[in-house]
Amino acid sequence: MVPLGALIALGAARRALMLRQRTLKSITRAVGVGVHSGHKVELTLRPAAPDTGIVFRRTDLPVPVDIPVNTYAVSDTRMASTISPGGDPGAPKVQTIEHLMSACAGLGLDNLVVDITGEEVPILDGSAASFVFLLQSAGIELQNAPKRFLRVKKPVEVREGEGAALKWARLEPFHGYQLSFEIEFDHPAVNATGQRVEFDMGSGRYKQEIARARTFGFTKDVEMMRARGLGRGGSLDNVIVIDDYRVLNAEGLRYGDEFVKHKILDAIGDLHIAGKPLLARYVAFKSGHALNNKLLRALLADETAFDVVTFDDERQAPQGLVALAPAW
Repeated sequence: MVPLGALIALGAARRALMLRQRTLKSITRAVGVGVHSGHKVELTLRPAAPDTGIVFRRTDLPVPVDIPVNTYAVSDTRMASTISPGGDPGAPKVQTIEHLMSACAGLGLDNLVVDITGEEVPILDGSAASFVFLLQSAGIELQNAPKRFLRVKKPVEVREGEGAALKWARLEPFHGYQLSFEIEFDHPAVNATGQRVEFDMGSGRYKQEIARARTFGFTKDVEMMRARGLGRGGSLDNVIVIDDYRVLNAEGLRYGDEFVKHKILDAIGDLHIAGKPLLARYVAFKSGHALNNKLLRALLADETAFDVVTFDDERQAPQGLVALAPAW
């Protein structure tokens, strides 16, 4: 018979080696405007129990509504990723979740409750950097539950259009998490920058290399967007604005390849909507919110294409994914 003390010690040792889920240590808040609605909104980010996932809670409604983040909750992908309960477009919604979701992926956060007083996540500075700062300031806490990964077992691809209109995105098996993205805008300001980027999430450089990349828009599209009720909160403070020839922001670009890096930032956020971090290589050409969600749905529709894995010994996990962006 093994002594009880030895069993307890063995269990503690296994938990110490286990790659564990993460949540926040404390509550943190942010106030800003939605880039599309232009409405002021407040976020309160709260710790959550293991296996909660990320849940948005509309606290401005007479009866608060919880919207768990998952692939099938996505109800609109025009200009942003929008979720609603069960993906019902007529139900209460939360728009533009991708930058906050990207920050959660970059910090390895699994469980979080986001109280929100409106239907759109504030744009803040147009990147994920402000969300990274908020989350790290609250502190990251390890939880006594195994971190669950969605592991891609065979290639899955979605494509749209032909010729110049072709766009595609693919997930491939990979022991880690890598992303490769290429854009093609045929615009002098964009052509003068890097249009293809590769990023390894295990590098630990999300905050430095990806998080500060801002969303961008073209002046020629502003009237069209406003007519559709979009872009009302956009300004030079939170969007890279481009006319027919150049970037209009006085400070210029934060990265030499900021445009394509923002597309990677968006993709990281869109893919984190799956509810679990990926073990995969993502490769995309001119993809966007709609195609990224179609890719996740195509993956989940094929039960032979993925499984869910944990690591009882973090030394068996992909290098770099064990200690993503430690808290300040």
